[in-house]
Amino acid sequence: MTGSEQQPGETTPAWDDEQDFTDADRGLIARLEPCVVRDARGGVVWDADAYDFLAADCPPTAHPALWRQSRLVARQGLYEVVPGIYQVRGLDLSNVTFAEGERGVVVIDPLISAEVAAAALALYRAHRGERPVTGVIYTHSHVDHFGGVRGVVGPADVAAGRVPVIAPAGFLEHAAGENVFTGTAMARRAAYMYGAALPKGPAGQIGCGLGLTTSTGSVGLIAPTVDVTATGQTETVDGVRIVFQLTPGTEAPAEMNLHFPDLRVLCAAENACHTLHNVLTLRGALVRDPSAWARYLTETIRLFAADTDVVFASHHWPTWGQDRVVRFLEEQRDAYAYLHDQCVRMINAGYTGAEIAEQLRFPPALERAWHVRGHYGSLSHNAKAVYQRYMGWFDGNPAHLWQHPPTEAARRYVEFMGGADSVVAKARTSHEDGDLRWVAEVLNHVLFADPGHTEARALQADTFERLGQGAECGPWRNFFLTGAAELRGGILGTPTRAAPDVLAALTAEQVFRSMAVRVNGPRAAEAGRLLLRWEFTDTCEKWTLLLSRGALTPMPGDAPQGEQPTAVLRLARTTLDAVLVGATTFAEEIAGGAVDLDGDAGALITFGSLLDAPDPDFAIVTP
Repeated sequence: MTGSEQQPGETTPAWDDEQDFTDADRGLIARLEPCVVRDARGGVVWDADAYDFLAADCPPTAHPALWRQSRLVARQGLYEVVPGIYQVRGLDLSNVTFAEGERGVVVIDPLISAEVAAAALALYRAHRGERPVTGVIYTHSHVDHFGGVRGVVGPADVAAGRVPVIAPAGFLEHAAGENVFTGTAMARRAAYMYGAALPKGPAGQIGCGLGLTTSTGSVGLIAPTVDVTATGQTETVDGVRIVFQLTPGTEAPAEMNLHFPDLRVLCAAENACHTLHNVLTLRGALVRDPSAWARYLTETIRLFAADTDVVFASHHWPTWGQDRVVRFLEEQRDAYAYLHDQCVRMINAGYTGAEIAEQLRFPPALERAWHVRGHYGSLSHNAKAVYQRYMGWFDGNPAHLWQHPPTEAARRYVEFMGGADSVVAKARTSHEDGDLRWVAEVLNHVLFADPGHTEARALQADTFERLGQGAECGPWRNFFLTGAAELRGGILGTPTRAAPDVLAALTAEQVFRSMAVRVNGPRAAEAGRLLLRWEFTDTCEKWTLLLSRGALTPMPGDAPQGEQPTAVLRLARTTLDAVLVGATTFAEEIAGGAVDLDGDAGALITFGSLLDAPDPDFAIVTP
């Protein structure tokens, strides 16, 4: 497929269906004018006005369906869902929702950054009154649903019990897994996926299907105070009665839907949006289970449909009317069920993930539905993800069992094909013929064999640009265009970094596990055996870290079998957090008296030297 051509067998969606535009505009109270949010230093962390160009007709540099979706998600402002429930949309990748209580307002999913969350709350208060925040709910463990929490509530109010923070069971564990353990790699790839550093315009970043892009302000996390542990659990927050449905393993490993029975309103979190979602997001994550996703949506319909007049989610716009709600949820369910079942059927017929991705199409009844189009997730990469979930990385072909890594393979391919200049010349002919997928593949070999080949870089950048501008899937467009930009001008950097606040919210075990994945195993194996005991003066916890044979094992309490520690450290947990985020060093804190150390001080220095600092700007389109 080149440009925005229709794939074989693909059904044309209903271009004359304007219902989404009607729904997206319904309930508008006020827009944020101008829609530019800055941080304390004056830096821009969000600029929705940069997308004003979307008011024009679709240009040849964009897929018409993605342009349509971007026009919808570019709508911003405060909206009434029903009396008592309001959303601010278009101030970040996600929506923030305000449920009015007896004394104040319950905030649901406070965006990515504190600055945009505060701006959304201010917009709400300007039109609904200075209501205090009386509760916070995180629907799931992705950063665009909790990162802005400090923009709506302070940790002192939460610690004092004045503001409960509610989340699904397992929230902190999975927030740590995505934002700490592999947070560096995911943030780097998210820079490609959301294109936050790309110029906004008809030839550049036009959105990502789920929203416009990601805000780049201060990310935080306040740990939950109330866990939802079972479907049917009911909590009343400031007089607002909420029934929860746990949906683990759907769009997030810890996620839940919310039903407001007194208002006949359902919040579908991110389990039912106005796009096909990801089974495996391109930034990286655990592979999701589309079969379980479909089963949970069936349960959602069974539990709540008869008592629901409107469904909204943490992205996009609501759907009103009981019949439309049921159809929306059923079509979403059927899409994930069809995706899963047909992929498994083809797996058992011997097809590989790539082969399934080329063949799989939704039936016409689903393909015509705008809300299951591939604006964010695509059937292509979702099919490969289902294959990965069941079969792993290996496709069964022995030729793929022990392949060379990319750079070594590339050198051999290029040599076999007559050298870099010959490959580039042939690729240029394929580029002129429009076989862009092949051009991208062969030029990738040239660049991994010879990353300084100027002509290959330029032609690959042109190829990525054309592929991106023809993509219906927003993340595909942003990946291609960011790759092109970095080939032309060098690494753009990663707009969003892991937040110190996230680390501070984790348990001691999670912090030590995050240290374990930074240990340089080969060097640690040479260092021998170390035993470090940590005594936290503010939490009264004791932990022992055993470094043995290159692996770090955290253990609560003292060392096993009464083994004497190499060193004992007494310090506040907050001091450890400050050291881990680079705000200070152990040497400085020991000298200043914040850390009391008994035993071999050299052991701590040795241990610190074995922790690798991750690279937040590693190369992607070159070695």
